[in-house]
Amino acid sequence: MSEMMIDQLFSTMAAPVECSEATVLLWQHYGLRGVASPLNSERDANFHIRGYDGREYVLKLTHPAEDRAVTDFQSRALLHALARDPTLPVPQLLPRSDGQPYAVVNMADGSQRVLRLLSYLGGQPLHQLVRSAAQRRHLGETLGRLDNALRDYVHPAAHHPLLWDIQHAERLQPLLAETPDGPQKAVLADWLVHFIQQVQPVLGGLRRQVIHNDLNPHNVLVDPQDQITTAGLIDFGDMVEAPLINELAVACSYQLSSSANPLDTAGELIAGYHAVCPLLAEEVAILYELILTRLCMTVTITGWRAARYPENSSYILRNNGLSWDGLQRLSALGRARATDYLFQLCQMKGQA
Repeated sequence: MSEMMIDQLFSTMAAPVECSEATVLLWQHYGLRGVASPLNSERDANFHIRGYDGREYVLKLTHPAEDRAVTDFQSRALLHALARDPTLPVPQLLPRSDGQPYAVVNMADGSQRVLRLLSYLGGQPLHQLVRSAAQRRHLGETLGRLDNALRDYVHPAAHHPLLWDIQHAERLQPLLAETPDGPQKAVLADWLVHFIQQVQPVLGGLRRQVIHNDLNPHNVLVDPQDQITTAGLIDFGDMVEAPLINELAVACSYQLSSSANPLDTAGELIAGYHAVCPLLAEEVAILYELILTRLCMTVTITGWRAARYPENSSYILRNNGLSWDGLQRLSALGRARATDYLFQLCQMKGQA
């Protein structure tokens, strides 16, 4: 396997962290006391804190194998985004008692992790709600605002290797090699060849910047009253510098419909994004294929990880079935019809 595939973030499970240890760290580093309850996470140890001060927080402890520079990259991105757009609904990184944004702590199991405390954003997770056009449009607008705020953010670790990075989907080949033979594997392998030959060469000429890169419905909070307004964009753990259009490809892969044109619902999100962060013709031209690539990645990576960690498979596979279904329906639509629709949606003429 390649160095990318044996990345310890994905190939090893970190020792669990007890709630009692989390509350001790909360007091030691932030001077706060509260009750901790664990939150699901693919890599980190995260806790919801109900503080005795009446406030709520999220306490995060990175995976011991995560590069410290990457943690710094993610942390300072939050600070940068809120400095550029203070009303963005993203978590606020709260300083330690000594004013530092985070701390390296020694854990009971002998490992070292980076400790961070974030504000807790209220709201209902998007995956629990009935979807609507207004809701999708507001989400697109909010995502566009985030990318505008991150437009000038630079960091030495922004190019770190990440398994979920669409621009390097070729890194999935060793995972596919371990996948049992069958019709699904054949579809995924064929698309990966198409990506490498036809899609990847185009990406180098597109606009690039740091993006959130994981706007799935579990990472979106919505106002529970109007069920439209985006109340929170959370989990910045998959951030990377990439072609800007990859941001929309990820988001759209979770917004497909069961209609003859599965992009019609994603189109509402795209329209909201485009109104705030205008797309270029060459970006619209490649979006369909990037959405398909993300769907292939989701099916491949989650299937591979679930086989290794069956005890966490329900969490790992939460988007697998929908992604495979979306991949089949989007493939049936075809590139020509899909791209024509996307150009009309963005009120552009012709195809780049």
